[in-house]
Amino acid sequence: MMYLGFLGMLGLVLGLIAVASNPSPYFAALGLVLAAVCGCWVLVELGVSFLSLVLLLIYLGGMLVVFAYSASLAAEPYPEAWGNWAVFVYVVFYFFMIISGYIFFNCNVSLEFLFTNYYTEFDTVGHDWGGIVVMYSDGGYFLMFSGWVLLLTLFVVLEVTRGLSRGSLRAV
Repeated sequence: MMYLGFLGMLGLVLGLIAVASNPSPYFAALGLVLAAVCGCWVLVELGVSFLSLVLLLIYLGGMLVVFAYSASLAAEPYPEAWGNWAVFVYVVFYFFMIISGYIFFNCNVSLEFLFTNYYTEFDTVGHDWGGIVVMYSDGGYFLMFSGWVLLLTLFVVLEVTRGLSRGSLRAV
């Protein structure tokens, strides 16, 4: 299990470096998906399975919308990929910064202390289910507000990308 957790953290770091080092949204979307999947994988390794599944579904849905919007705004005929030298220099720089930060701050801390009392002896349901129950029972007003904000965001995105005579994506 330790090796799977290590692979999940390594994939998370590689995905974040792929997002940070790539100027094109086409190729950075793959790194963002890799970072989301590996981050939820690490949460599953720590024992928060239901919350990681919900986060993965919501995060990937949000990333799909953001990727479609950014791909429509950045219409590059020749986007820079991971094989270009400029992107390679960024990748090497970010790896160097991560390794030097690890050495400088002496990061040998384990996160398992957060989840040591996660299950009691007779507990069959994890505590992440209880958070969902509280969100739907006591957080009803927050869910209504979040729904209205998402609806407003949808109309703003549709207005910006309309493309006829108004909006930012009109024919030049």
